[in-house]
Amino acid sequence: MAMEAQDIEALIRAAFPHAKITITDLAGDGNHYAAEVIDESFRGQNRVQQQRAVYAALQGHMDGPNGALHALALTTKAPD
Repeated sequence: MAMEAQDIEALIRAAFPHAKITITDLAGDGNHYAAEVIDESFRGQNRVQQQRAVYAALQGHMDGPNGALHALALTTKAPD
């Protein structure tokens, strides 16, 4: 079953409570999303470290063919 944008945001928000999070349904099909996560905790981390932290927050929902979240284009950064 596909995930809703608010479910994705809730999972990310649990790990990054003060982040600015924007979720966009890219194809309108509930399967292909983009997420932008801007959080102070990313300062000093490279993109791989930042994105690993966000994927960890998704708690396995992207894992394998049975994952509820099919595709997520992820942009992460510290605030300007």
